[in-house]
Amino acid sequence: MRDLPDSALAQVAGFFQLLAEPSRLRVLNQLREQPRCVGELARACGSSAANISRHLAQLQRHGLVDREGRGTSVYYRIADPSVYALCDLVCGQLARHHARMSDAQAPFLKP
Repeated sequence: MRDLPDSALAQVAGFFQLLAEPSRLRVLNQLREQPRCVGELARACGSSAANISRHLAQLQRHGLVDREGRGTSVYYRIADPSVYALCDLVCGQLARHHARMSDAQAPFLKP
């Protein structure tokens, strides 16, 4: 990151902003297993199809998902699986942080 120009850093920040939306993370998590259509994603994420479509459009614009027509349906799949490595890294760090916090508070909790 040290060698990136400011314009590239702005793109990196935009990428992280894209991932900062919980609904988009839910969509990405649903696509981890298999391609899905908007209706399936909407049901799985507890959201409207219109809302999921907007999130998918943003994810597609940034190259994270691809779409494929199958008959009258459109299915979305992950275009860049490396996003999961990033998410797993962050989730692992959060899990370690919460474990440290729990361990630090344990002596003060009454049995």
